[in-house]
Amino acid sequence: MSILIGAETTFIVQGITGREAVNLTRECLDYGAGARIVGGVTPGRLGREVHGVPVFDTVAQAVEAHGGPIDGSVVTVPPAFTRDAVVEAIANGVKLVVIVTERIPRGDVAQMVEFADEHGARIIGPNCLGIIVPDVIKMGGIGGPAKDAAKSYSPGPVGVISRSGGMTTEMSSTLTAAGLGQSTAVSIGGDAIIGSTYAELMPLFEADEETQAIVIYTEPGGRMEAQLSEWVTEHNSRLPVVAFMAGRFMDEMPGMSFGHAGTIVEGKEDTATEKIARLAEAGITVAEEISEIPDLVKTKLAERTTA
Repeated sequence: MSILIGAETTFIVQGITGREAVNLTRECLDYGAGARIVGGVTPGRLGREVHGVPVFDTVAQAVEAHGGPIDGSVVTVPPAFTRDAVVEAIANGVKLVVIVTERIPRGDVAQMVEFADEHGARIIGPNCLGIIVPDVIKMGGIGGPAKDAAKSYSPGPVGVISRSGGMTTEMSSTLTAAGLGQSTAVSIGGDAIIGSTYAELMPLFEADEETQAIVIYTEPGGRMEAQLSEWVTEHNSRLPVVAFMAGRFMDEMPGMSFGHAGTIVEGKEDTATEKIARLAEAGITVAEEISEIPDLVKTKLAERTTA
């Protein structure tokens, strides 16, 4: 099993004729059994193909050509047009939208997330690399070319959630090398406002019988870790969670941010030290180094078996 996507998931790529989208499409088609990309959308490019995928002017045309609802969309259009693209996809019945685009205005992101909530859809991202179910399907640029993704990701019992796209692969590769495969890995995005947080994905992993543990990569800034801690405590989660907190040096450098737009520390609660303490209170183990994660996961799983 997996969460969000599976072998039968159909999706489109919005902005498919862009350079990065062309590469992304190829990567998804080559991975696993091959993603079911049923169309691409770039206004004015109707009738073209990208790696055999038909291109349409609108999402409505893609849905009509497919002959029924399309499960998801990977959005790669420029920031100024992302909101319209996402609204168009959801309005045409798409229920899962992976937004690769970065530098989208916060107001636009807030409107997209609200629109998705109103229509029973889910957004992953923005500024993310997407989702992968090892050896089955990937939706987005996560893991890079298929041959590289195949080396880093392997099927198994550990769910991975990360604010950093690259670190999603780094942590999964570390787990794979230690003999711990992944059920699903999700790059949720590093912006201040995103469509799906740790706490919002936990119920999906909780319901997935294959998933037996969770690994997260997190950073200073924002309230997502507090929400995760509250969720784990309130729901008495069956899943042991191991976390890695990057950017601990920021506690000594007030007002600094690095990398992602979401790593802005606005108060004491946002600091790495406070987040680590809050996670620990919820029974979440925080690794000092990424290399420690596999042994910590194995210990947690062994403790569950003994109990």
